[in-house]
Amino acid sequence: MPASDICLFALDNAQDFGQRVAQSLGVALSPHEERGFEDGEHKARPLCSVRGKDVFVIQPLHGDRQCSVNDKLVRLLLFLGTLADASAARVTAVLPYLCYARKEQKTQPRDPVSTRYIAAMFEAVGCDRVVALDVHNLAAFQNAFRCQTEHLEANPLFVRHFAPQLGASEVVVVSPDAGGVKRAERFRQGLSAALGREATLAFMEKHRAGGVMRGGAIVGDVEGRSAVIIDDLISTGSTMLHAAQVCRERGALAVHAAATHGVFSAKAETVLADPALAQVVVTNSIPPFRLSPALVQSKLVVLDIAPLVASAIAAINGNGSITALLEP
Repeated sequence: MPASDICLFALDNAQDFGQRVAQSLGVALSPHEERGFEDGEHKARPLCSVRGKDVFVIQPLHGDRQCSVNDKLVRLLLFLGTLADASAARVTAVLPYLCYARKEQKTQPRDPVSTRYIAAMFEAVGCDRVVALDVHNLAAFQNAFRCQTEHLEANPLFVRHFAPQLGASEVVVVSPDAGGVKRAERFRQGLSAALGREATLAFMEKHRAGGVMRGGAIVGDVEGRSAVIIDDLISTGSTMLHAAQVCRERGALAVHAAATHGVFSAKAETVLADPALAQVVVTNSIPPFRLSPALVQSKLVVLDIAPLVASAIAAINGNGSITALLEP
């Protein structure tokens, strides 16, 4: 489809991010109306024709001070269904942060598999494609959805950020648990290419029992190296801090942390302020609204994913390659 057939919507609580994507894409956000009712119900409808259009709807599915995760999810689903009923040629949900992606398997008897249920909801309202960024478990995400999926990665952004900063020091990329080794290896490869020398790989041995993190052995050499801990998200920050402290104890020169999604729940602010972490880098898939401005200014670097999302939308609309966007 030609670019003129694009309709790009951002629901009300995603307007700022949507405007940045629209600017990068070179289009205007399509107009829509949202209305709340006295009983808490909600309605959203497009204010332009979407018949025969390639429609994209941007909505990060994280809770904030104005709207819960579940409110955002239901509002998005109803709007996607409205667009399908209005004869859009194709409806794509663009989700910089996908909710419930961490509950992709049963860990206790009679546990829900929430990722699969969420996928069924998108399919039920007529969503044709889902675009997500750095989901917790890529295989679970791809297997849960029967509609088309596209997976974006922030790795190229992290590579471009860290490569100039690390200078001539030896570098080790650290996964805070064994499950994230593949993610860390992809980052290590990109960083090595950008540095022009090989970074090494290490990972933490970790397990949880009753919600308490145990273990602490690190597999790999960090002594005398600058360490970059890489993960998909930071929630409480305890996993990142634990890995950073172990790296420092094992002789790392400096420890940086990078994660695509900065959830920053619970006591994350206290954890991130710990001197074991020299710098924390996240993207704006979730604004760091739970952190104090002082900590954000002194310790946090927020990378903009709007150009990446815009490039993905352009590629999908033009039947281009998403894979090419994932190269550093």
